[in-house]
Amino acid sequence: MPRKIEISHKTIIFSVFFLIFLWFLFYIKDLLLQLFIALLFTTILDPFVTRLASFKIPRGIAILSSYVLILGLLGGIIALLAPPLVEQTTNFANSLPGYISQLGIPPVVSSEVNREFLTRVGSIPGQLLVFGASLLANVVSVLAVLVFTFYLLLSRNKLDEQLGLFFGTEKAGKLVDLLARLEGKLGGWARGELTLMFLVGLLNYIGLTILGMPFALPLAILAGLFEVIPYLGPLVAAIPGVLIGFGISPVTGFGVVIMAILVQQLENYVFVPKIMGKSVGVSPIIILLAFAIGERLAGVVGMIISVPFVITLQVLAQEYLVKD
Repeated sequence: MPRKIEISHKTIIFSVFFLIFLWFLFYIKDLLLQLFIALLFTTILDPFVTRLASFKIPRGIAILSSYVLILGLLGGIIALLAPPLVEQTTNFANSLPGYISQLGIPPVVSSEVNREFLTRVGSIPGQLLVFGASLLANVVSVLAVLVFTFYLLLSRNKLDEQLGLFFGTEKAGKLVDLLARLEGKLGGWARGELTLMFLVGLLNYIGLTILGMPFALPLAILAGLFEVIPYLGPLVAAIPGVLIGFGISPVTGFGVVIMAILVQQLENYVFVPKIMGKSVGVSPIIILLAFAIGERLAGVVGMIISVPFVITLQVLAQEYLVKD
């Protein structure tokens, strides 16, 4: 006999409200993205703001001071690096075919490699500047993130009391512990990754300058940016410099290879253990998948927030799914 399936009215109502909830989340996805970025900024800035507040400075003024300091620092760096970066990046893209042809690569292969891969790699610093300019042009989103971050930082030291009013003392304590672990993971990853990117980029710039390599600035920035991708990042970032080095002379090419190996060894055995420690604990394969999915869903912004999002999911899964 055929089985009769009955669906209760409660199930129908729940399904309808669940679909409405999913639609609502999709409708406010931009707002959720801004809140998540604000949470990430909060985890990065909270130790600095707390340190300033310890000197009897009102927390609101400490937050504004950190904004002024960081925005001023970023503005100074951009003003200092933008003109030579744009110039060298343009020259790099224009000169790349000539360096490749000097390696004796067949013209068909050389043209295809240059068109499909190396030109894109060489143009990444310029694309980053365009992304930064478009981000600054979207004043509303930037201001929203800054405002969310301000209030999150302002209420951080009163979080126990505020959560206690809504969830009770016991649940509030658990939520505070969860947020503390999340902040530790996110903040540790963000501060550590920024430090690693700066050190790798600086060492590459110094090494390339000593070797007399052209386009040292965009190549160094490329190495710093690609450091965030485990294993594959340093390898991909080194390819343009190695090809240009061998296009100049075998000695220069081998010098670039040795420099890249030395920087990678310093990163793997000195910088990463000292700076990152065990703050992240995410598999490199998961990070690579997160980058790919983030880029497909939200482009550059998706790539930037993909790893923090995975770290957030990891902390939540450990709290609610994995029980000892």
